[in-house]
Amino acid sequence: MQDQSAEARKAFGIRLRDLRRDAGLNGRQLAALTDLHPTKISRIEHARQNPSEDDIRAWCIACGADRLIPELIAVYRDVQRMWEEYREDFRKKSQKAIQAAGTPLYEQTKLLRAYEAIVVPGILQTSGYLRGVLTANAILHGLPLDGVEEAVQARLERQHLVTGGTAHMYSFVMEAAVLTYAFGDLAAMNEQFDFLSRVTRLPNVAFGIIPPGFRRLWGGECFYMFDTSLVRSELWTGRFQTTRAEDIAFFLKAFTALQEQAVYGAAARELIEGAREFLQSREIS
Repeated sequence: MQDQSAEARKAFGIRLRDLRRDAGLNGRQLAALTDLHPTKISRIEHARQNPSEDDIRAWCIACGADRLIPELIAVYRDVQRMWEEYREDFRKKSQKAIQAAGTPLYEQTKLLRAYEAIVVPGILQTSGYLRGVLTANAILHGLPLDGVEEAVQARLERQHLVTGGTAHMYSFVMEAAVLTYAFGDLAAMNEQFDFLSRVTRLPNVAFGIIPPGFRRLWGGECFYMFDTSLVRSELWTGRFQTTRAEDIAFFLKAFTALQEQAVYGAAARELIEGAREFLQSREIS
């Protein structure tokens, strides 16, 4: 994902370089017209330095391409959003603030599609399970544990969007192995299993589980698709996100293929109950 973000930055630099060349300007001539240092121009074109939005405006004007300013700034903003490092986020915000910041996006989304191979989808995590997940995350990133409880409550505040009616639609696909990854104690997992069973019966939710066995498509990175306008994928060190139409089309194609391998309804509930029995047997032994 970081590589994809880096490639997008390179592509943007090449586009600015081509704009300069199409205008018949060399680097020093562009520098004289924009007040940008020639070295900065070179670094921008080689994706070693980010331009500001004012730099982009000046660049377009100097190249006689004023009409491209809105398009290029929109593309640049998209490129800038493609990769966010968690450590930068954690440096600026509390865990509670980070969790709360995501709620407006969920409120605005009419159809959320999510694929998970590691944990239960975030908006479906119950309190004990979520506490276990956020505690593990805090330990991994060296965050204070006293911020976990507030973060749990901030995340849970968006769960009513799933259970509160049909204004918001959801399509989840999850690997069956996720059900056997226990966060919290057995009571927390039983609470989680009970909620997932309930979710399988909600009219606004399609909850699919990919059973173990033969498959037509391998499991890839986990991702969340907000309507058809934004895709996010979470990694250990950061988050990739894109609004590019071609990326969204690719993730939609992958999601559809994963959906076709999942089971729903009673068959999904059987897998949930099988995982419950498995964890209970491990607890007893």
